[in-house]
Amino acid sequence: MTTLTPPRVTPARVTQEIRTPKRRWTGWQFTWPFAAVFVVAFIAPLLYALWLSLFQNQLVGGNAFVGLDNYVLAFNDPAFWAGFGRVFLFLLVQVPIMLLLALAAALAIDSARLYATGFFRIVIFLPYAVPAVVAVLMWGFIYGDNFGLTASINDWLGSDVLAPFAPQWMLVSIGNIVTWEFVGYNMVIFYSALKTIPTDLYEAAEIDGARGWQVIKAIKLPAARGAIVIATIFSIIGSFQLFNEPNVLQPLANNVITSSYTPNMYAYSLSFAGQQYNYSATVAIIMGVITAAIAYVVQLRGSRKEDR
Repeated sequence: MTTLTPPRVTPARVTQEIRTPKRRWTGWQFTWPFAAVFVVAFIAPLLYALWLSLFQNQLVGGNAFVGLDNYVLAFNDPAFWAGFGRVFLFLLVQVPIMLLLALAAALAIDSARLYATGFFRIVIFLPYAVPAVVAVLMWGFIYGDNFGLTASINDWLGSDVLAPFAPQWMLVSIGNIVTWEFVGYNMVIFYSALKTIPTDLYEAAEIDGARGWQVIKAIKLPAARGAIVIATIFSIIGSFQLFNEPNVLQPLANNVITSSYTPNMYAYSLSFAGQQYNYSATVAIIMGVITAAIAYVVQLRGSRKEDR
């Protein structure tokens, strides 16, 4: 009877089997420049703002630790919530209109029925190339009650029919400027997504007899869903960061656009005019958390729909 003897196990072989792979740091050698800049330019200011929000500059005792008192004060601040409600309404109305116009422009340029598509693509994108301050100043001249196009039309009609700087129309006027500025930017995003669609899908749709809206609904819109989600997230972030347009227009409509017209203007005014750096940091932290939460929900819902 033959017996099988197990292979001889030497100490060197055991050491070789249990030896873990050596950690390699080659990847970090390529990424550490970005990581260092990211920490210095993003993480450090964020932590510093969070640290500032936990203190309060008092007449007696100087900068004292107050914990969450600044957050309690912000949640009970009517000026902050009035500005937040204003930008939230701006988001609900302006963002869908802007994205729909951009999507319609992208679909029109991508279609084979539009001539001189390169010309229209450049014309629609051109407002985004205009510096933001220059664009707002240009529209401020158009909106002016005592000068510019609006004043000329009112003089010609003999009445103040157009009043872009009226309280009930100010948010609409700002929304018009933002839409004019960023329709071309979002159009490029949508158009780039549409150009990645394989031509085989169009040929199959043509064989099946699909035309016009059927092709858009079955092929183009599903292909552009990811781009629509990205553009929506960028637009939400931009709406909550609304600052440049109302800040530039403030001298022209000082009675309408106050220092707390938007949360960003409120934080800026608290910091640079009121020297309330701690409370300004608190407002910025709260707006950052709200913006990140809403953007995450939009991204989550968009990814779920895309997976279906």
